[in-house]
Amino acid sequence: MANNPLDIMKMLTRMQKQMAEMQDKLADVRVTGAAGGDMVQVEVTGSLEVVKVTLDPVVIDPQERSVLEDLIASAVGDALRKVREELKQQVGGGLNLPPGFPGV
Repeated sequence: MANNPLDIMKMLTRMQKQMAEMQDKLADVRVTGAAGGDMVQVEVTGSLEVVKVTLDPVVIDPQERSVLEDLIASAVGDALRKVREELKQQVGGGLNLPPGFPGV
């Protein structure tokens, strides 16, 4: 590790640039999570923003509201797992990040 304050500043500047580049890359990542045999689909970005929810008309039954709610929650969870996996592949491979770092 560098002891010179100028070297430390350079290193921090490099790291900041790398993080900005990663954030730009992640903004382009989109994954789709699904539940109920793809009857409920949720699209999520790499920045964990839900951008689209698609429902098969079959699951839209007022009498089965709780089933639909469960399917949506499951599809969101599936999409978030996929985003985390994508983060591991794109971010974790390029940097030696410590365990517990978001996306690792």
